This record gives sequence, structure tokens and C-alpha cells, in this order.
Amino acid sequence: MGGNPYLCYFTEAYLPVQLQGCSPTFSLDERFNGKTFNWDIRFINSSCLKSFMGLETLKKWNPWWVSGTVPAALSGIERDEDLGALSKLISAKEMVAVTGVRRCGKSTLLFQLIGSLLKSGVNPTNIFYFNFDDPGEDNSPKTPDAAYNSYRELNNPSGRQYVLFDEIQNVKGWEKWVKAHYDLQGRDVKFFVTGSNTSMLSDSLSKLLTGRMLPYEVYPLSFREYLSFVGFKLEDEDTQKTEIKHHLGRYLEVGGFPEAVLDRDSDINSQRLREYFNSILFRDIIMARGIKESAKLAELTKYVSTNVAGTFSYNKISKVINLNINTMKEYLHFLQQAYLVFQVNHFSYSLKESLALQKPKKVYFIDNGMRNATAVRHSKDEGKLAENTVFLELKRRGCEVNFWKGKNEVDFVAKSPDGALKAINVTYGDEVGPRETKGLIEFSKQHKGAELLIITRDAESDQAGVKLTPLWKWLIRGPEKC
Repeated sequence: MGGNPYLCYFTEAYLPVQLQGCSPTFSLDERFNGKTFNWDIRFINSSCLKSFMGLETLKKWNPWWVSGTVPAALSGIERDEDLGALSKLISAKEMVAVTGVRRCGKSTLLFQLIGSLLKSGVNPTNIFYFNFDDPGEDNSPKTPDAAYNSYRELNNPSGRQYVLFDEIQNVKGWEKWVKAHYDLQGRDVKFFVTGSNTSMLSDSLSKLLTGRMLPYEVYPLSFREYLSFVGFKLEDEDTQKTEIKHHLGRYLEVGGFPEAVLDRDSDINSQRLREYFNSILFRDIIMARGIKESAKLAELTKYVSTNVAGTFSYNKISKVINLNINTMKEYLHFLQQAYLVFQVNHFSYSLKESLALQKPKKVYFIDNGMRNATAVRHSKDEGKLAENTVFLELKRRGCEVNFWKGKNEVDFVAKSPDGALKAINVTYGDEVGPRETKGLIEFSKQHKGAELLIITRDAESDQAGVKLTPLWKWLIRGPEKC
């Protein structure tokens, strides 16, 4: 017999029903009478094995193959603004990279997008979804290829395919696989990928996928979306003002993570948001980056969340936390990549001046609810929370956001894609002080034509070129572009 393998065939009666119709062989290294025999375990029909091994997972993630619809448990409450924007990108040839903080609703948006495709008449078997954030899945570089090939062998789709890969950043080298299939198949396959880290859009990745990728960022719920989630129907803002302000008060406290908005139990929400925070910190930063000083990273994050909307310098934080300044800067970069925090630079048309290390910066947090669950709080912090809310809304509207400081300050300088400037101050006290107006006027003398706006608690007027608008009214009027 020597070292030659013996192929052992079994009748179909001994096979799982999923494998009947295959011709299997299996092997075992075994010693008999002093000789070693190798029994070959390969399946002669390898595609049958892949279909068997992946069938449960593929059907779990793609129930519309059988039902023709997306289950309500997956599609959730529709997010009109984001879904509308993503739907416009379906016809484009380029792949779409959807990024945003964990638990903000990216997966649900993909399922809503799938629902739209089905309603438009796309064959259910032409839509393939796979989640690479499933702890039970092997996320080796070969996994996308194995999953996609198993899907094609199982369904043999005809016509344009829609491939949606969720949390793809968990797969090392995913971008090379997508690029290869994009270049090979062109418009025959439309890729949507999601990830929870801005490193997906890093310089090296951008170069690899130049001309092949359209980015789209998703944030926790806007105030308009929040109102929709809690069942509030906006009909007349003046007669509904009191109710709108009531909801705004809760929105400032619980934030916009969908599950937190839908749960009325504040204690459970605090626990849930801390768990979100800890998961992001551990999975996306500590584990992914091999951070050794995890306690210092947690301390830095708590400092940032506590001092949200405040100015800071690297030197100051380094001394407060007792952390090497270069390490501290690296940690802040990791926090920003994971969409937890945003560093905002001083406004200047000179990039060198704007990014200068000696210039102060401001810092904002991804969500008020998560911030409130993790910060050290000595008051309700309404002013900080209102300013953080304005910052996030400006980001949603596609603004490039900076701040400005001369003799007086401007909280936000929002620059639109066409270069138009809005200078915005936020005040949430009972009265609007002179400081708010002085900063805007000083800024406008240096930057002619800038729109001047003060966002307030209740005050509303338009005089001397400065417009005052209540926060609740500014938030519900939209969706607007910067």
C-alpha cells in the first residue's frame, strides 16, 4: 500500500441530507501492522462542501432569498435622510464605503437599502449580505473570497449583483480583494462596505481605490430622526414648540444611538452606552492597536468627555494625565479614528497655521448620551451639550468645521464645499451676552461676507447682520446642506 492514499466512498444513506448527491472521501493518518496509511479526507465535489459548510451562515444573513423581503427585526425604523443619500449612489459604478461609530445604525441602513432594492424589482438572490463582525466567523483574508464564491455557487445570480460587506475592516487586506473584483467585473457588481474606523479611508487605502470608492459617513440620530423614532409628527413648529423643547431636553441627555432612544429606562441606557463605549475602546483601539497603557487611554478619554466643547493644548493634557506628549497625541488620533472624539483646529486659510501645535484646539464627542454616561459631571452641562449637538449637526450637513479666536471667540466657523463661511456662536443661557455678538462682528471684519449666527435657547431675532435662532428650531429645519 505504501504511502498512497486510500479513498473510502460511502453510500448516500450515511450522509447528511445537505451532502446527498456529493461523492465524499475522507482520510485519517493511521498505523496498522507498523505501516502508516493516509486516508484522504477531501470531498471530490469541493463546491458541495463549501455550500454545506456555508449554507447556514449565508441563509442566516440573507433571509430575503427565501421570503423575498427583509424582516422587520432587521430593517428597523427607516432613516429617510441617510437612506435617501445612499439610494442615490446605487446607480453609480463606484463602491460605497459607509463609515461611522459602532452601534450608530450602519447595518440597519444596509438592510433598509436591501429593502429598497427588493421594492425596485431586484431579484432577491442577486443581493448578498455578509457580516464580518460575527464572533463565530473566521475573518482571515480568504473569507471574503470563500463567502462570495459560496454565494455564487449556491444562487448562480444573473444580472447585476449587489454585495454588501458589513464591518469589513475586520478582514486584513479586504481592499485588495474588493479592488480585484471591482476591476474585473465593473458594473456587474455593486459593492457596499461598512466599517467603524476612519482608517478605512486612510491615504494608502484611498490610493489603492482611487476613482473606485465613494465615502459616506453615518452618525447617531439627528434630532429630526430622534423625533421620528419616538413617534413625534412635526406639523406646526409654533404650536408644537413646548413639546419639541421637551423632546430636545431628552435628546441632549440620551443622545442619538437608536437603541438608547427607543428605551425609556435611563439606568439601562447608561449601562448600555457605557458598554458601547468600553467595546469601542477595547475592540477598536486597545486590541486593534496593541495598546499597553490601557488605563491611561481610558483616563484620557474620560478627560476629553468631561471637557467636551472646551479648548485644550497637547501640553496641558499631557501634564494632567502624566502621559508622554507623543503617546498622548497618538491616543487622541486613535480615538478620532474610532469616531469617539473630534479634534477641531483654529480657522485659517493657511493650513500650516491651522495645524500649528502651539495653537489651541477644541474637542467634541460623538454622542451626548455616551458622553454623559462616561464623563465626570457636576451639573447638567446644558451649554456644553448644546454646543456638542451643534457641532455634530454641522458634521452631518457636510461642513468643514473649525473655531476662531481673536480678542473674542467664535465657537464654529463652518465652511461649505463652495467656500462660503458661517460664523456661529452657541449660548444656552437665559440671556444672550455681548460676548456672543462681539466675536462674530470681529470675525466678519476679517472675513467679509460670512453669515453670522447665534444659536440660543429661546431668543430669536435678526438685526445688525447677526441672526439669533433657537436651537430646537435650527435643528428641525432640514435636512440642510452646509
